[in-house]
Amino acid sequence: MKHARIETQDGVLEGEYDDGTVRTDEGTYEPTEYELLAPCEPSAFYCVGRNFGEKVEQMDYEVPEKPDFFIKPPVSLHAPETPIPYPSFTSELTYAGELAAVIGTECKNVSEEDVDDVVRGYTILNDLDCLDQERRTARKAFDSSGPLGPVIADIEPVGVEMTTHINGERRQEDNTENMFNKPRETISFLSERFTFEPGDVISFGSPANPGLLERGDEIEIHYEGIGTLRNTVE
Repeated sequence: MKHARIETQDGVLEGEYDDGTVRTDEGTYEPTEYELLAPCEPSAFYCVGRNFGEKVEQMDYEVPEKPDFFIKPPVSLHAPETPIPYPSFTSELTYAGELAAVIGTECKNVSEEDVDDVVRGYTILNDLDCLDQERRTARKAFDSSGPLGPVIADIEPVGVEMTTHINGERRQEDNTENMFNKPRETISFLSERFTFEPGDVISFGSPANPGLLERGDEIEIHYEGIGTLRNTVE
């Protein structure tokens, strides 16, 4: 099952998504009757890096013994199908197509066995990065640095195929089976440190070949069972 968050003439609604049709408590809406929003409103993005073998080898990183994480603020949220503003303070903006979990209930100290009980589902994050900025927070945390969507899907997060295309050219291809720290392990690890709120996002790192973006580029990040997160850069 997939869930979407949409803006309609009746306001912002949530409902079941089926091939473009969204069924809510207020009624059924077709694609021409709504604007697709980010599927949740997180209080924070908890993002893991250095989590794919080929990426670690490509970037000459050390393999982390535990999840290597950082945090993006709520202002990082950016809707699918909406142009991404190219930040004025960088000339090296990059994309990274990541699987992300959406928390469904307030929780802390969650065991791996109980993770499925607190996760609403999975979506896609484009972890935008300004490579020419000093230190990770300056690179990763800024307005619209977290395009998210298109929907939240109830899927098994391990063994999911993914691709990223830029202007129709495939740039990333991998499978979540190749993560060092799998999603349930990562969520449990982070829950020892943070109290998660409903709508919070936890992403699990990018496969190899994150790359530079130019104004006018179209980004399409596809995860099997979820769909395609699509944005252009303006």
